Amino acid sequence: MCGIVGYIGTQEASNILLSGLQKLEYRGYDSAGIATVSEAQLHCIRAKGKLHHLQEKLANWDKAAVLGIGHTRWATHGKPEEHNAHPHRDALDRLAVVQNGIIENYRDLREELKERGCVFRSETDTEVIPHLIAEKLQGLQANSGGESLLLEAVRQAVNCLQGAFAIAVVSADFPDELIVARQQAPLVVGLGKGESFCASDTPALIHHTRTVLTLENQELARLTTQGVTLHHFDGNRIRRPPRTLNWNPVMVEKQGFKHFMLKEIYEQPGVVRTCLENYLDSDWQPTSGTNPIRLNLAPELTQDLESIQIMACGTSWHASLVGKYLLEQLAGIPTIVQYASEFRYAPSPLTANTLTIGVTQSGETADTLAALETEQQRRAQQPPRFQPRLLGITNRPESSLARLIPNIIDTHAGIEIGVAATKTFMAQLMAFYFLALDLAYQRQTLSVQRLGEIIEGLQQLPAQLEQVLESQERYVEVLAHNFVETTDFIYIGRGINFPIALEGALKLKEISYIHAEGYPAGEMKHGPIALLDAKVPVVAIAMPGTVFEKVLSNAQEARARDAQLIGVTPMDEQEAKDTFDTLLPVPAVDEIISPLLTVIPLQLLSYHIAALRGLDVDQPRNLAKSVTVE
Repeated sequence: MCGIVGYIGTQEASNILLSGLQKLEYRGYDSAGIATVSEAQLHCIRAKGKLHHLQEKLANWDKAAVLGIGHTRWATHGKPEEHNAHPHRDALDRLAVVQNGIIENYRDLREELKERGCVFRSETDTEVIPHLIAEKLQGLQANSGGESLLLEAVRQAVNCLQGAFAIAVVSADFPDELIVARQQAPLVVGLGKGESFCASDTPALIHHTRTVLTLENQELARLTTQGVTLHHFDGNRIRRPPRTLNWNPVMVEKQGFKHFMLKEIYEQPGVVRTCLENYLDSDWQPTSGTNPIRLNLAPELTQDLESIQIMACGTSWHASLVGKYLLEQLAGIPTIVQYASEFRYAPSPLTANTLTIGVTQSGETADTLAALETEQQRRAQQPPRFQPRLLGITNRPESSLARLIPNIIDTHAGIEIGVAATKTFMAQLMAFYFLALDLAYQRQTLSVQRLGEIIEGLQQLPAQLEQVLESQERYVEVLAHNFVETTDFIYIGRGINFPIALEGALKLKEISYIHAEGYPAGEMKHGPIALLDAKVPVVAIAMPGTVFEKVLSNAQEARARDAQLIGVTPMDEQEAKDTFDTLLPVPAVDEIISPLLTVIPLQLLSYHIAALRGLDVDQPRNLAKSVTVE
């Protein structure tokens, strides 16, 4: 989950490294550091805490260089202290390494290196890498030559490592090259004119180049001012053309908003429009006699389906719970949602004709990728009815998920910088709506009239979302003042809006550090109601439909325990007005579509409470955007 950036070229390296780290700070902000090479010397500077501490140290930095690497850390091994910050160096301070990931066999390597005289200055797993490379390099210099001694030393070293990692390496003895390597952790190389870049993610590159080369597993690259060469861990040269990003640098700027999270909340109507444009036949009519959904999935994925299993983590897991409801209620397919982190160690029994869906906004979530690989491997040797059918839902079609699975639904949300997911959650929901409607059409589980009603509701969503944002934000900001000192929240919902209660609670926990729990409203009386008193607000999602009266009844039970009641409900529902102390109104829509609207006030409430508490909304403590380690 750490952020890596590297540069070799003609510009001042420290400026490019710092700028790149600023774009990657969402990947980690426990500490940061850079290492540069100039005048045959390695220069390293590191700082504990967020990037601005490193920036302050660099204010008087006078080590001009055109080669360097940088790192922003999310701690795994060793506390977030300066001596554990990257880059890490060899014993002679001639070579520096930055890493994202975990070296699983670092303890054995560390003991072996100690026995050979290496002295360690940190508790991290990463520090074994520069010592290993230095050893390999010494042996090569004594015995052999080659195109690049540094490349060969890194190649030999990474073949000793076990785990998931991406690394970048510079050496004072090789001032004309930068070596990078990848094994199950994202790394992308950028190509410029007379310069080359590397980074954990493309936002660090798009201000400098849009021509990129994504490394695959077990690949190394040698970056110079002349270009990039690509190699396999076995030493063989690889030739693969680069691709061009279609992103605009403006996409990673705040554009006048105080925080990226607020900007991304406001981008949700546009996200829904983009999804509709890409996946819905705008000319479709109930009388068309054709499928209105254009996912273009391989036919063998969906033929004769008997069940679906979904694997996800965090917010993606909540989106998947909504997806389960849609797939079962609209398409009539039994569906289970698995925690990806649990599935790989306790997979459910194999079932025939099962579609497995992996949901990850980044496409790099380690647990989800590992779960999908487990499923792929255990089904590969089974009879045809049990063969793997894999589908990915992601916002990053160039990611590891897309390389693992050929069938992808691209959610088209655009880059999301805020660690707490908002617009990518909305986009994942839209993907599930389209998938459920596609399957419902194929299986003829919905009447054409009902299909048309849902599609019409989806088409009206962008304007309705804009209406909620326009009418709610200032009101929610004022309301949030009442909860700045609150220590506990309860969120309740039923049916398709129960997952939205979970998501609302998660958002509050993530960015405000207030304890919050989401429950099915009907379960409150089975235990959680004991938590309620006048100090515990209850947020209830009560949308007209099959469970409307039930949710209002459950809310009344909370009110009888003196809890302050906040209702996400249509404004014109008199019974809701009489029930709740405070309303967060949304348009009255078909219950099946309501999660796409009810989540907005909950995002705004979490955002404004956190902002009023003076917290870092975009970079909440202990969290990182892309969870690339187990």
